[in-house]
Amino acid sequence: MQVSDMNITSDLKSFYTMNLKQIAYLRLINQQIAGTKFKTAKEIVSWMGAVQAQDYQMAKWAIGIRLPGSIEKEIEYAVDRGEILRTHLLRPTWHFVSSDDIYWMLQLTAPHIKNSLKSRWKQLELDQKTIQKSNRIIEKALKDGKHLTREEIFEILEREKIAAGNQRGVHLLLEAELNGIICSGATKGNQRTYALLEERVPKKNLLRRDEALAKLAQKYFSSHGPATLQDFVWWSGLPVKDARHAIEMIKQNFNSQKIGAQIYWSINSSAAQTKNKDAAYLLPAYDEYLISYKDRSAVLAFEERKRTISINGIFKPTVIANGIVMGIWRKVTKREKIIMETDFFQEINKSLQTTIKLKSAELGNFFKKEVQLSVKVK
Repeated sequence: MQVSDMNITSDLKSFYTMNLKQIAYLRLINQQIAGTKFKTAKEIVSWMGAVQAQDYQMAKWAIGIRLPGSIEKEIEYAVDRGEILRTHLLRPTWHFVSSDDIYWMLQLTAPHIKNSLKSRWKQLELDQKTIQKSNRIIEKALKDGKHLTREEIFEILEREKIAAGNQRGVHLLLEAELNGIICSGATKGNQRTYALLEERVPKKNLLRRDEALAKLAQKYFSSHGPATLQDFVWWSGLPVKDARHAIEMIKQNFNSQKIGAQIYWSINSSAAQTKNKDAAYLLPAYDEYLISYKDRSAVLAFEERKRTISINGIFKPTVIANGIVMGIWRKVTKREKIIMETDFFQEINKSLQTTIKLKSAELGNFFKKEVQLSVKVK
């Protein structure tokens, strides 16, 4: 593993003395933030299992920050080629997923997503007859390699007497995704498109349910550990019974440690420490480092939650220092320039300020734009 920003010591403490601070260090390592052995966007996404991606620009940076030296166009290229796909799975929200994993992951997680949306579809008057007709229309429209935007598909549905307004069209596309009919296509200008999944990725042999459960748990605890059963349930969207069964099948591959009432699972046999207290990262909104856990107390202080996560569940971009959320940041893009502001929760030293400037330059290099940085402190 190449560790670029964190100076992990060789005299590591035993995993069995793990505390919350050491959990943060281990997550930085396992999530490939503190250094990575991977070379491509597809490898990163496959290792992570899935990367939450409703904010498309920020989701590309979530991959980029785990691939030092990469640029936005490399991530776009991986999406355009179908190496990574943007679709709905796990919890009912957008995720990036590797083309190698999409079929078995959809098979495992789509049923409970559909079940959770039944009442909403009833409100929108989306019965099975309408959904099946919509699926046929969408499949025909995208056949033979056509990639269409959401608005173009909505126009086709409207011509076929299927109303797409009032969120109906959005949910019809979601249903087609969950059925494995469509996924993200290549970018058209600055617009994202849909394409037929089987034309993007040849259908592969599916896993048996137990195999899929074990594989999902293996991916999650390898890339996100140390984490708990409750964290896995939150991230995967699986029922508790299935999540617990998944852990039972793979637990021989992991170390466990009880802290308070919780059992944490991790691939690491020892807890990492760092000498560089100013190691810092500008993580995007909805980054896996924060959003993929039910309990975020290891990295986010209780008193700073409202400043970091809005009451309606919007996760803001965060500044991480020494594994902990130290502040938030925001950016406005104007032509060739990014105007960026950091807002720290407490006073920071000059060394950390310098590190943040370097990290903002890395973000600018990723998006190929000059960065104008302003640092604010509480």
